[in-house]
Amino acid sequence: MAEFEWAVGIEDTFIGQPAGRRGRVLDEYELIDHYRQWRSDLDLIASLGVRSMRYGVPWYLINPAPGVWDWSWTDRVFAHLERVGIRPIVDLVHYGTPLWLPDSFVSPDYPCRVAEYAAAMVTRYGPQAGGWTPLNEPVVNADFCGRRGVWPPHLRGIRGYDRVLVGIADGIVRTIAAIREVQADARIVAVEPCDLVTSDEPQLADRVLQCWQEVVLPLDLVLGRVDEGHPLWVRLVASGVDPRRLEGLAATPSRIDVLGVNFYPNISRARLATGRGGVRRRPQYGEAADLVTVLTAFHAHTGLPLMITETSDNAPIELRTDWLNASVAAVAAARADGLPVVGYTWFPVFSHVDWRWRRGPYERAAYWCHMGLWDLDEQLHRNRTPLADRYAALASAGPPRVDAAATTKRRFD
Repeated sequence: MAEFEWAVGIEDTFIGQPAGRRGRVLDEYELIDHYRQWRSDLDLIASLGVRSMRYGVPWYLINPAPGVWDWSWTDRVFAHLERVGIRPIVDLVHYGTPLWLPDSFVSPDYPCRVAEYAAAMVTRYGPQAGGWTPLNEPVVNADFCGRRGVWPPHLRGIRGYDRVLVGIADGIVRTIAAIREVQADARIVAVEPCDLVTSDEPQLADRVLQCWQEVVLPLDLVLGRVDEGHPLWVRLVASGVDPRRLEGLAATPSRIDVLGVNFYPNISRARLATGRGGVRRRPQYGEAADLVTVLTAFHAHTGLPLMITETSDNAPIELRTDWLNASVAAVAAARADGLPVVGYTWFPVFSHVDWRWRRGPYERAAYWCHMGLWDLDEQLHRNRTPLADRYAALASAGPPRVDAAATTKRRFD
């Protein structure tokens, strides 16, 4: 099994289009003052002893106009990452697109433009990067942009979702090709969210299966598996997706090196149950066993090496510690059983601002999510928590061992 990779990450959602009456831009680096404190932030991360991190770049700022590039900030950041010995897994797209792509992911130019951006990034920073993520969480992206209409291009319903998702998949395929044209040995780390849905009711088995098919649809598109026999082919075509586009994706499967899995115990687990008004989705708090379940399912579906690319809990420090211990123990147990889990990422390493701030009525203080190893206050000070010491100790001990952490359950108050 490959050498184990301990990592962290900074929340890096970039939605550059102003929203609401206040015209707020959802740029997490701006909200936590990372554009100014980047050097000290990276020094804090290096103090953990990790040599890897997920790190996003703001495409909308780097590429402010077609064919125009501004490397003034990223040049300094990547140079410092190299100085402190961290090789980033670079998030090329973390939800947003440049302002000059008016239809965002459904713009006809999107796939070629995102590939152009990827090639420019790899040309400039390829030797310094430890990996490349073409786009973070395709299904979440399509949900917010295509189903719910919260982010550009503000489409709604299943037709909007499918149109955005296929545009995203096309962009990922072209991004991977562009990266490898510049750097043949580049490591591609796909990142997918978990949505573990179960039910105690046998009559809901088809609904449960459909939920899983939705989760892996982006992977199926990128890996060239969506042909006329795929269970969601008919739906995609009914949503207005050109069958020739699907055939083109099936004819050009991409190679992924590592499959990143994002699991948050407070949002990644649900149960379907029949109640008044029909079938309802009931959130449940995920346990360590659920994490093993999703890792096993993703590996069975793809055969790829796995990495936990995001996990944490939006909770007090004691409960965050419980989840760190439980999730690391789960990874150790999975590895002991032969599952190729090659890394673990606590994400985010700092507090961040809830996405609802973008259209919300309140100031930033009402939207803090304290999920990290450092908690931020309203003065944007980075306050180290005991969890940072625990994480540093785990990272220094090498690959997780079955006896290294107790599988504790969440305490409900």
